[in-house]
Amino acid sequence: MKLAHVHHRVKLEPVWHVQFAVFMAIVLQVVLSNSLTFGPKYLIAIIEFILLAALIVMPRDGNLSWRIKRSAALILIGVISLANIISLFLVTHSLLITNTVTGRQLIGSGVAIFLTNIIVFGLWYWELDSNGIQGQSTKVRPVDFLFPQMTPGEHVVERGLWVPTFFDYLYISITNATAFSPTDSQPLSHRAKLLMASQSLISLITVALVAARAVSILS
Repeated sequence: MKLAHVHHRVKLEPVWHVQFAVFMAIVLQVVLSNSLTFGPKYLIAIIEFILLAALIVMPRDGNLSWRIKRSAALILIGVISLANIISLFLVTHSLLITNTVTGRQLIGSGVAIFLTNIIVFGLWYWELDSNGIQGQSTKVRPVDFLFPQMTPGEHVVERGLWVPTFFDYLYISITNATAFSPTDSQPLSHRAKLLMASQSLISLITVALVAARAVSILS
Protein backbone atom coordinates (compact mmCIF):
# COMPACT_ATOMS: atom_id res chain seq x y z
CA MET A 1 0.00 0.00 0.00
CA LYS A 2 1.58 3.25 -1.16
CA LEU A 3 -0.13 5.55 1.32
CA ALA A 4 1.23 3.42 4.15
CA HIS A 5 4.70 4.60 3.08
CA VAL A 6 3.75 8.25 3.44
CA HIS A 7 6.22 8.76 6.30
CA HIS A 8 9.20 7.53 4.27
CA ARG A 9 11.46 9.42 1.89
CA VAL A 10 10.57 7.41 -1.18
CA LYS A 11 13.10 7.95 -3.93
CA LEU A 12 10.58 7.38 -6.71
CA GLU A 13 8.44 10.34 -5.74
CA PRO A 14 8.13 12.89 -2.94
CA VAL A 15 5.43 12.28 -0.37
CA TRP A 16 4.61 15.87 0.53
CA HIS A 17 2.22 16.27 -2.41
CA VAL A 18 0.27 13.20 -1.27
CA GLN A 19 0.05 14.57 2.25
CA PHE A 20 -1.05 17.95 0.89
CA ALA A 21 -3.72 16.34 -1.32
CA VAL A 22 -5.20 14.44 1.62
CA PHE A 23 -5.05 17.58 3.76
CA MET A 24 -6.90 19.59 1.09
CA ALA A 25 -9.59 16.90 0.76
CA ILE A 26 -10.23 17.10 4.50
CA VAL A 27 -10.31 20.91 4.45
CA LEU A 28 -12.80 20.91 1.56
CA GLN A 29 -15.12 18.70 3.59
CA VAL A 30 -14.87 21.04 6.58
CA VAL A 31 -15.94 24.10 4.55
CA LEU A 32 -19.22 22.43 3.56
CA SER A 33 -22.40 23.53 5.30
CA ASN A 34 -23.32 21.46 8.36
CA SER A 35 -26.58 20.40 6.72
CA LEU A 36 -24.67 18.99 3.76
CA THR A 37 -22.21 16.80 5.64
CA PHE A 38 -22.34 13.31 7.05
CA GLY A 39 -22.55 13.57 10.83
CA PRO A 40 -20.49 16.10 12.82
CA LYS A 41 -18.04 17.31 10.18
CA TYR A 42 -15.38 18.48 12.63
CA LEU A 43 -15.34 15.12 14.40
CA ILE A 44 -14.95 13.31 11.08
CA ALA A 45 -12.18 15.73 10.06
CA ILE A 46 -10.37 15.09 13.34
CA ILE A 47 -10.58 11.34 12.77
CA GLU A 48 -9.20 11.77 9.25
CA PHE A 49 -6.35 13.96 10.52
CA ILE A 50 -5.53 11.36 13.17
CA LEU A 51 -5.37 8.64 10.52
CA LEU A 52 -3.12 10.80 8.34
CA ALA A 53 -0.88 11.63 11.30
CA ALA A 54 -0.67 7.94 12.19
CA LEU A 55 0.51 7.13 8.67
CA ILE A 56 3.16 9.84 8.91
CA VAL A 57 4.62 9.05 12.35
CA MET A 58 4.09 5.30 12.77
CA PRO A 59 7.13 3.12 12.05
CA ARG A 60 6.83 0.26 9.59
CA ASP A 61 8.66 -2.33 11.66
CA GLY A 62 6.93 -5.68 12.03
CA ASN A 63 3.98 -7.34 10.32
CA LEU A 64 1.46 -6.04 12.87
CA SER A 65 2.54 -2.44 12.38
CA TRP A 66 2.42 -2.85 8.61
CA ARG A 67 -1.12 -4.33 8.71
CA ILE A 68 -2.28 -1.46 10.92
CA LYS A 69 -0.81 1.13 8.56
CA ARG A 70 -2.29 -0.59 5.52
CA SER A 71 -5.72 -0.69 7.13
CA ALA A 72 -5.44 2.96 8.20
CA ALA A 73 -4.54 4.00 4.64
CA LEU A 74 -7.57 2.28 3.12
CA ILE A 75 -9.88 3.50 5.89
CA LEU A 76 -8.68 7.09 5.41
CA ILE A 77 -9.37 7.11 1.66
CA GLY A 78 -12.62 5.23 2.21
CA VAL A 79 -13.91 7.66 4.84
CA ILE A 80 -13.15 10.68 2.62
CA SER A 81 -14.85 8.96 -0.33
CA LEU A 82 -17.95 8.01 1.65
CA ALA A 83 -18.29 11.46 3.21
CA ASN A 84 -18.06 13.11 -0.21
CA ILE A 85 -20.68 10.81 -1.77
CA ILE A 86 -23.05 11.41 1.14
CA SER A 87 -22.55 15.17 0.81
CA LEU A 88 -23.47 14.94 -2.88
CA PHE A 89 -26.60 12.96 -1.96
CA LEU A 90 -27.57 15.56 0.64
CA VAL A 91 -27.05 18.39 -1.86
CA THR A 92 -29.15 16.58 -4.46
CA HIS A 93 -31.84 15.86 -1.87
CA SER A 94 -31.93 19.52 -0.89
CA LEU A 95 -32.23 20.60 -4.52
CA LEU A 96 -35.03 18.21 -5.46
CA ILE A 97 -37.02 17.88 -2.24
CA THR A 98 -36.35 20.14 0.73
CA ASN A 99 -34.87 23.19 -1.02
CA THR A 100 -33.30 24.35 2.25
CA VAL A 101 -29.98 25.77 1.02
CA THR A 102 -29.27 28.97 -0.85
CA GLY A 103 -27.85 29.27 -4.35
CA ARG A 104 -24.48 30.43 -3.05
CA GLN A 105 -24.30 27.48 -0.67
CA LEU A 106 -25.08 25.15 -3.56
CA ILE A 107 -22.33 26.60 -5.73
CA GLY A 108 -19.79 26.44 -2.90
CA SER A 109 -20.82 22.91 -2.01
CA GLY A 110 -20.72 21.81 -5.63
CA VAL A 111 -17.18 23.16 -6.09
CA ALA A 112 -15.98 21.52 -2.86
CA ILE A 113 -17.53 18.16 -3.76
CA PHE A 114 -16.13 18.34 -7.30
CA LEU A 115 -12.58 19.09 -6.12
CA THR A 116 -12.75 16.44 -3.40
CA ASN A 117 -13.94 13.98 -6.02
CA ILE A 118 -10.83 14.68 -8.09
CA ILE A 119 -8.47 14.29 -5.14
CA VAL A 120 -9.99 11.15 -3.68
CA PHE A 121 -10.13 9.26 -6.97
CA GLY A 122 -6.57 10.33 -7.73
CA LEU A 123 -5.66 8.70 -4.42
CA TRP A 124 -7.59 5.54 -5.31
CA TYR A 125 -5.91 5.25 -8.71
CA TRP A 126 -2.48 5.83 -7.20
CA GLU A 127 -3.07 3.51 -4.27
CA LEU A 128 -4.43 0.54 -6.22
CA ASP A 129 -2.30 0.58 -9.37
CA SER A 130 0.86 -1.42 -8.71
CA ASN A 131 3.65 -3.22 -10.50
CA GLY A 132 5.35 -4.43 -7.34
CA ILE A 133 7.13 -1.17 -6.45
CA GLN A 134 6.98 0.91 -3.27
CA GLY A 135 6.45 -2.00 -0.92
CA GLN A 136 3.48 -3.65 -2.59
CA SER A 137 3.33 -7.36 -3.29
CA THR A 138 5.52 -8.60 -6.13
CA LYS A 139 3.62 -11.88 -6.40
CA VAL A 140 0.64 -10.24 -8.06
CA ARG A 141 1.44 -7.44 -10.49
CA PRO A 142 -1.83 -5.84 -11.59
CA VAL A 143 -1.49 -3.05 -14.11
CA ASP A 144 -4.59 -0.87 -13.96
CA PHE A 145 -3.54 1.94 -16.30
CA LEU A 146 -1.66 2.07 -19.57
CA PHE A 147 0.38 5.25 -19.74
CA PRO A 148 1.86 6.57 -23.01
CA GLN A 149 5.35 5.97 -21.61
CA MET A 150 4.53 2.25 -21.40
CA THR A 151 3.67 1.81 -25.07
CA PRO A 152 6.17 0.45 -27.62
CA GLY A 153 7.97 3.10 -29.60
CA GLU A 154 7.54 5.77 -26.96
CA HIS A 155 10.74 7.84 -26.90
CA VAL A 156 9.70 10.72 -24.65
CA VAL A 157 11.40 9.04 -21.72
CA GLU A 158 13.22 5.78 -21.22
CA ARG A 159 10.67 3.23 -20.04
CA GLY A 160 13.16 1.60 -17.68
CA LEU A 161 13.67 4.92 -15.89
CA TRP A 162 10.02 5.93 -15.66
CA VAL A 163 7.32 4.95 -13.17
CA PRO A 164 3.99 6.72 -12.63
CA THR A 165 3.75 8.93 -9.56
CA PHE A 166 0.81 10.41 -7.70
CA PHE A 167 0.73 13.42 -10.01
CA ASP A 168 0.19 11.13 -13.01
CA TYR A 169 -2.83 9.56 -11.33
CA LEU A 170 -4.12 12.95 -10.22
CA TYR A 171 -3.96 14.04 -13.87
CA ILE A 172 -6.04 10.97 -14.83
CA SER A 173 -8.55 11.98 -12.18
CA ILE A 174 -8.72 15.59 -13.39
CA THR A 175 -9.26 14.65 -17.03
CA ASN A 176 -11.78 11.94 -16.17
CA ALA A 177 -13.75 14.33 -13.96
CA THR A 178 -13.84 17.09 -16.58
CA ALA A 179 -14.06 15.11 -19.85
CA PHE A 180 -16.03 12.17 -18.35
CA SER A 181 -13.68 9.79 -20.19
CA PRO A 182 -10.02 8.71 -20.21
CA THR A 183 -7.63 10.81 -22.25
CA ASP A 184 -3.98 9.81 -22.65
CA SER A 185 -3.98 6.94 -20.10
CA GLN A 186 -6.32 4.00 -20.60
CA PRO A 187 -7.85 1.80 -17.87
CA LEU A 188 -7.00 -1.88 -18.28
CA SER A 189 -8.52 -3.69 -15.31
CA HIS A 190 -12.15 -4.01 -14.31
CA ARG A 191 -11.56 -2.20 -11.03
CA ALA A 192 -9.94 0.74 -12.83
CA LYS A 193 -12.86 0.97 -15.25
CA LEU A 194 -15.34 0.73 -12.36
CA LEU A 195 -13.56 3.50 -10.47
CA MET A 196 -13.41 5.76 -13.52
CA ALA A 197 -17.07 5.14 -14.31
CA SER A 198 -18.02 5.97 -10.71
CA GLN A 199 -15.99 9.16 -10.76
CA SER A 200 -17.50 10.28 -14.07
CA LEU A 201 -20.99 9.68 -12.73
CA ILE A 202 -20.30 11.67 -9.56
CA SER A 203 -18.79 14.51 -11.59
CA LEU A 204 -21.71 14.52 -14.03
CA ILE A 205 -24.25 14.74 -11.22
CA THR A 206 -22.27 17.49 -9.50
CA VAL A 207 -21.82 19.62 -12.61
CA ALA A 208 -25.12 19.04 -14.38
CA LEU A 209 -27.49 18.96 -11.43
CA VAL A 210 -25.94 20.94 -8.61
CA ALA A 211 -24.02 23.66 -10.45
CA ALA A 212 -26.62 24.23 -13.16
CA ARG A 213 -29.47 24.46 -10.66
CA ALA A 214 -27.49 26.78 -8.38
CA VAL A 215 -26.69 29.13 -11.24
CA SER A 216 -30.36 29.23 -12.23
CA ILE A 217 -31.29 30.14 -8.66
CA LEU A 218 -28.85 33.05 -8.64
CA SER A 219 -29.91 34.35 -12.07
